[in-house]
Amino acid sequence: MKTIWFLPLVFLYFGLFSFGYCKSVSARPAVVNVGALFTLDSTIGRVAKIAIEEAVKDVNSNSSILHGTKLNITMQSSNCSGFIGMVEALRFMETDIVAIIGPQCSTVAHIVSYVSNELQVPLLSFGVTDPTLSSLQYPFFVRTTQSDSYQMTAVAEMVSYYGWNAVSVIFVDNEYGRNGVSALNDKLAERRCRISYKSGIPPESGVNTGYVMDLLVKVALMESRVIVLHVSPSLGFQVFSVAKYLGMMGNGYVWIATDWLAYMLDSASLPSETLESMQGVLVLRQHIPESDRKKNFLSRWKNLTGGSLGMNSYGLYAYDSVWLLAHAIESFFNQGGKISFSNDSRLKTMEGGNLHLGAMSIFDDGMLLLGNILQSNLVGLTGPLKFNSDRSLIHAAYDIINVIGTGFRMIGYWSNYSGLSKEPPETLYAQPFNRSSTIQHLHSVIWPGETLSKPRGWVFPNNGKLLKIGVPNRASYREFVSKVRGSDMFQGFCIDVFTAAVNLLPYAVPYQFVAFGDGHKNPSYTQLVDSITTGVFDAVVGDITIVTNRTKIVDFSQPYAASGLVVVVPFRKLNTGAWAFLRPFSPLMWTVTACFFVVVGIVVWILEHRINDEFRGPPKRQVITILWFSLSTLFFAHSK
Repeated sequence: MKTIWFLPLVFLYFGLFSFGYCKSVSARPAVVNVGALFTLDSTIGRVAKIAIEEAVKDVNSNSSILHGTKLNITMQSSNCSGFIGMVEALRFMETDIVAIIGPQCSTVAHIVSYVSNELQVPLLSFGVTDPTLSSLQYPFFVRTTQSDSYQMTAVAEMVSYYGWNAVSVIFVDNEYGRNGVSALNDKLAERRCRISYKSGIPPESGVNTGYVMDLLVKVALMESRVIVLHVSPSLGFQVFSVAKYLGMMGNGYVWIATDWLAYMLDSASLPSETLESMQGVLVLRQHIPESDRKKNFLSRWKNLTGGSLGMNSYGLYAYDSVWLLAHAIESFFNQGGKISFSNDSRLKTMEGGNLHLGAMSIFDDGMLLLGNILQSNLVGLTGPLKFNSDRSLIHAAYDIINVIGTGFRMIGYWSNYSGLSKEPPETLYAQPFNRSSTIQHLHSVIWPGETLSKPRGWVFPNNGKLLKIGVPNRASYREFVSKVRGSDMFQGFCIDVFTAAVNLLPYAVPYQFVAFGDGHKNPSYTQLVDSITTGVFDAVVGDITIVTNRTKIVDFSQPYAASGLVVVVPFRKLNTGAWAFLRPFSPLMWTVTACFFVVVGIVVWILEHRINDEFRGPPKRQVITILWFSLSTLFFAHSK
């Protein structure tokens, strides 16, 4: 009887054990749902769509990864609209997806990141370069391309390398443009450069030519001739066309375009008139190291597209994003992760109408998948796929190209490891770290106007703000500074020193002299210095004494005139020669010497004539004796 009861229990035990084991194996689902959100009808979107589809095919056909689990990617278009992007993201969340590849636009990324944070679904963006998305505010946003923080560092180093001090910036007025310009401003400030003028263009399509022309006229009136263009492709081509019409693509101008122009040059054959309007432009392009895998994929790409659509860096990053996610999901399953979702209790209270908020759920192991993504360490078509502490890819690098004729030529590279160089960055990673300015080199550039001479980068502005330079209008010591009668001009030693210093500067400094005082009495120099701190003057020029109290509130230049007792004498250069010793003997001195010569002889003759026979005789003899004795008295030493 006991045996009869024992056997069912044994079968039940092994049955349960067998069931539990099968459940562990089947923890890997047959399909993993992934979303893709980007602008399908854009240049980047058309390339990314094909690249993602090919990556999914490669992953699903590779038996060494996911082991039977298939990736299922659903694509939706956001049209770079924050509202549409949010709606599509919410639709994704109703289908229990584990990650989203995208978004492509910064505006969409900012909005969708909030949804991603709440529902713990990682975002792998291959197209968003906005540097602010790397902040801790968006923990589930992972950038699988390069950040504009690095791109703007490259721009700033180029500006510093060529010796320019200020730039004008034209940008698209959205998150992508504003945050990119903010990063550029910070990087320029680190190198003691600045943005002298910036102007935004509305992101909406349909900006007319008149608007762009008014904007460029303002830019042309500024002192800087170095213009950084950080816009969308459609706006960028329009700016170049109008700039060509206004003569702003000729000698003296420098144009630096960010990578929006590079992926357009790589993806499509631009019309000849478009290329003609941007001759000499410097362009940054995300650097992709050469490899056999990359060459094979590009050959495969030509067969897929028939050569009608070129591959760009964003397409390669989109392809690698799928593989990175696949490896992260593989590690996720190996660590015991399960794809399960739970309802958000906060959304239940908001149910009503047709929104179906209750259908959205939280990915329970989203943090585990995110950790595996950030800990990835593999090599893709774009090179190493590994993240640093800022959740940015390591080895950020850019190609620097020069638009010439119907194409472009490479003039160098920039990387966050080696800076500017003529050699590809990957060849320098094995060398010791060295960012010295002495090893920063680029090939020669053909600048706008087809010239090899580096543009000065600035001109005197037509409508720039003039610095107000205070000048003491004094009554005494007018040699130092004085007002020219009948005009607003000043002259004097201090004015000459100031104008000479300004002329040595490598950039324009427009200024105007403003008199301080009535000219009838000397003004208070303490009040003159205080006027700088109150904003009345931007600077002061004059014979101003450097004292302790004044140095506490303003900065002085190096002293160029020392105070104290001095002797001023005329200086005349005299010739030297064998008879230079006679120079002190003037005619008057010669006359006085001759008179003393005769007087001495006469005195001696008077004293000796009565008692010395040598002083007697004919007059001629006595005269000779007087002269001889006088000569011997003056020039010979007598002894007893």
